[in-house]
Amino acid sequence: MTDPKIAILGTGAQGAGIGADIVRSGYDVTFIEQWPAHVEAMKRRGIEVRMPNQTRITPVRAMHLCDVATLRERFDIVFLVTKAYDTRWACELIRPVLADDGLVVGLQNGMSIDDIAAVLGVEHTIGAVIEMASNMFEAGIVNRENTPETAWFAVGGLDAPTHTRAREVSEVLRHAGTVEISDDIRSSKWMKLVANAGELVPSAILGLPLAQAAADPAVRAFMNVCCLEAATAAVASGNRLRPVFGLSDSDVTDPRSYSTRLLDIVLERFSSPLTRTTVLQDWMKGRRAEVDAINGTVVKAIGDAAPANRTAIEIALRIESGELYPSPENAALLTTMRT
Repeated sequence: MTDPKIAILGTGAQGAGIGADIVRSGYDVTFIEQWPAHVEAMKRRGIEVRMPNQTRITPVRAMHLCDVATLRERFDIVFLVTKAYDTRWACELIRPVLADDGLVVGLQNGMSIDDIAAVLGVEHTIGAVIEMASNMFEAGIVNRENTPETAWFAVGGLDAPTHTRAREVSEVLRHAGTVEISDDIRSSKWMKLVANAGELVPSAILGLPLAQAAADPAVRAFMNVCCLEAATAAVASGNRLRPVFGLSDSDVTDPRSYSTRLLDIVLERFSSPLTRTTVLQDWMKGRRAEVDAINGTVVKAIGDAAPANRTAIEIALRIESGELYPSPENAALLTTMRT
């Protein structure tokens, strides 16, 4: 593919940071976003990405969702960086402006790869794993904790013909981080879900940064159980344990050890002492989080064999209903309800 036309659909903290790297590498990129104030801020002054070692302001082409209907161009690659629960409508939105041989890359949590394929077909679907930490609380400004040198991605297709095109995506995405091509992207995405099951919701329930929550031995034990249940669900769903996050085959051991190792890697390599998970960020903004796409996927796969994930869901839903608030006091609910 020569000089592909690219869209970033969903330019929050992760999407905008990745998109800025791609723009700065010389690609033709359009940002498509649902937060009106954010779009207007990017139109006025570009996207500001604050990283640990530098701040970059990049002029970008940004548009509101409603403006997609005015487009006459068609995109060769669309990076989908919306919440997992927004996948289906986002795919329908972009369908009319996707090139006949265009690819949609799901840079999302959960198993959104199946929703993309259901709407657009496997021939247009590239699954992806993303591991980086960012946040956005002000329109036009990304706080990115992982520079391109430390961010990590994996990409792959669901069938052989589409998988051969994963390298086209890799060539673009490599400007935002290290990219591996996975020969089993569904299993790779499950491995990311294994780590997410232990980190995202449990730490958010406490209202604490991830590292601080995991420092409590009882909470970390609960997180480990969530991860193990997710690894069990992955295998029960016909997937295999496989290396992600830059690990090697030798790091893949039994489900218990490997699931704990994945969470260790997230804490060691891809977060800082101040990292708040995406779930906590959503709750801080009054938004619904991806609880069903993460812990819910585990429970749907193995039911009563996932009591820790079920507990995380129950408490999360109480928070989203307003009955509870994210607080360290909720640690007792995690450890007591699990038993």
